Amino acid sequence: MKAVILNENFQLKDGFTDTSHPKENEVLVQIKASGFNPIDYQMLENELERKLISSPILGREFSGIVVEKGTKATQFNIGDEVFCGSGSMGSNGTYAEFIAVPEAIVALKPNHISFEQAAAIPSVGLTALQVFNRLTLDKKSTILITGAAGGVGSFLIKLLTAYHFQNIIATVGNEENRQLLVKIGLKNHQIINYKEKDLVENILKANDHQSFDIGIDLVGNKMSEITAEVLKINGTYVDVTALTTKESREILFNKGNIIMNISNYAYSMTKSYDYYKNNLNEISRLIENEIISPPNYKTIGNLSLETVLKAHYILKNNQTKGNKLIMTHE
Repeated sequence: MKAVILNENFQLKDGFTDTSHPKENEVLVQIKASGFNPIDYQMLENELERKLISSPILGREFSGIVVEKGTKATQFNIGDEVFCGSGSMGSNGTYAEFIAVPEAIVALKPNHISFEQAAAIPSVGLTALQVFNRLTLDKKSTILITGAAGGVGSFLIKLLTAYHFQNIIATVGNEENRQLLVKIGLKNHQIINYKEKDLVENILKANDHQSFDIGIDLVGNKMSEITAEVLKINGTYVDVTALTTKESREILFNKGNIIMNISNYAYSMTKSYDYYKNNLNEISRLIENEIISPPNYKTIGNLSLETVLKAHYILKNNQTKGNKLIMTHE
């Protein structure tokens, strides 16, 4: 099968490899679309993410059609349209024509949306839903979301507003992203440009000069320090990036803050496959019932090295403009 392959020098190249046959509890899926995530290029650069490489083919989410089943796979039929957050649980990554995955992590694609829309869902949807489900929220909870116009942030805001949580302040970096958040339900006064002066003061002012119950940090580094500063004592810092700094950890410790680490990978370590299927099914239900809408996406190109490198460049330089980047597999 055609694939984009990582060589021994951690360089990507166009290539071909054998198509895996599904194991007894797996399905083989012909990939129709796949999504790009920051971890894809981070695996090429960072030691922490590099440890998660399980195949010379990268890519961790997809949509497609079931074309073969293992002898004990009973949950799907040949021809079913499915989507999946494969992570490192598949026979290979998603920069390929086919992938074999445990049927226990696969879900039927939501009705009435495209393969491209479906491929945009798993990573951001599972992450946002995990944040939403694990937080102890009431309608009075005050919530800060940094990097809110990205895939996880915008999906999370859709969830929060769908369930009538209103006390949300979000940070963005430009007017285009501000308008994106307005479109999905926030008001102008809830959106702060992190590039403006006196950021801490501006964030607190937007929250009636009160510290926050919850800070959901989707940026890390310097923004982890900002988030820590505006949290109240015993508040909750939600870490989605693992990019806290020494200074932010000191602030969080001194305030007695709870640190909630968010990881979809954690469930694969114990083969807790119900997490993936059940939450993808819940997201499908929300989309099919028009409670939330699918993520915005942008198709970068067909399966090729050129497409992968282009997507990695856009992600690395923070030029997604609120869109999930998608590769088609025609």
